[in-house]
Amino acid sequence: MNGDDVPLPEYDFIKGATLLVDKPKDWTSFDVVNKIRYRLKHRLKVKKIKVGHAGTLDPMATGLLIICTGKSTKQLHGFQGLDKSYTGTITLGATTPSFDQETAIDETFPIDHITPALLEEKRHQFIGDLDQIPPMFSAIKVDGQPLYKRARKGEMIEVQPRQVHISSFDLTKIDIPVVDFHVACSKGTYIRSLANDYGKALGSGAYLSALRRTRIGHFHIEDAWNLETLISLLEMTPINE
Repeated sequence: MNGDDVPLPEYDFIKGATLLVDKPKDWTSFDVVNKIRYRLKHRLKVKKIKVGHAGTLDPMATGLLIICTGKSTKQLHGFQGLDKSYTGTITLGATTPSFDQETAIDETFPIDHITPALLEEKRHQFIGDLDQIPPMFSAIKVDGQPLYKRARKGEMIEVQPRQVHISSFDLTKIDIPVVDFHVACSKGTYIRSLANDYGKALGSGAYLSALRRTRIGHFHIEDAWNLETLISLLEMTPINE
């Protein structure tokens, strides 16, 4: 049963509810939270209600967001620590400053030497415990300011590597210059950095051209609400009245 099959009256949003939402492309995670909070305030006729999410997705990414309301927002920290799974696409032969499609290509590289065998060989380097350098275009704060704000000003800040764990990194389709993948990883793993590092290991360049989060802990995208459906129901359905 997916989220669209669950009637809204079963949720008590004030005492606390946990919603699984499929974030659309070009929405920020904060956009989703704001939209749900706005609709809940109107339906419940309250001035304030706590709404938060467990783990940011970049605007270009789609997929699973855990949204908590009311007293359930206390669970957000625990959800943030869960491992995650993603599917996506890596484009070979070029890099971007953000390691994804948010910024324009800044450098191109040869790919004639890249074969399915080489892709498979280098894939194994990215399984297990890794020291990963987060991208400059990230929300990590240095001296109280997010890195992406400094990056947009053209500033270059030395970012310390973080240890992450990648339990699986599988190639699901190879059609050079694009490669589809599935990855399961610990919290704090940047898939954009994985794409960039993979390109370097291949003796070329690469950037993340598509990403979808499919799992957080035991929560799965198949059980998530379509955001448009959820918002429509919040507009139409009486809640705990």
